[in-house]
Amino acid sequence: MIKVTRLNDSVLIVNVDRIQSLQAIPETVITFTNNNKIMVKEPLEEVSQRIVEYQRTINSNPDSSTGQPPDLS
Repeated sequence: MIKVTRLNDSVLIVNVDRIQSLQAIPETVITFTNNNKIMVKEPLEEVSQRIVEYQRTINSNPDSSTGQPPDLS
């Protein structure tokens, strides 16, 4: 999940697995898989980078529930 800021300055945590697309018009619009949309203050590139960083974190630790590497024995 990533943190974004709505235009009214409220902070929102969004599930990146539910993001369908990002669009800059000029505000960044996040469209979710259920077709809901929100506008956020962060530039498109920043939101995109946060998504990439989040996915890298998740993929580098396959067993994120325990914080430990998976037991392969």
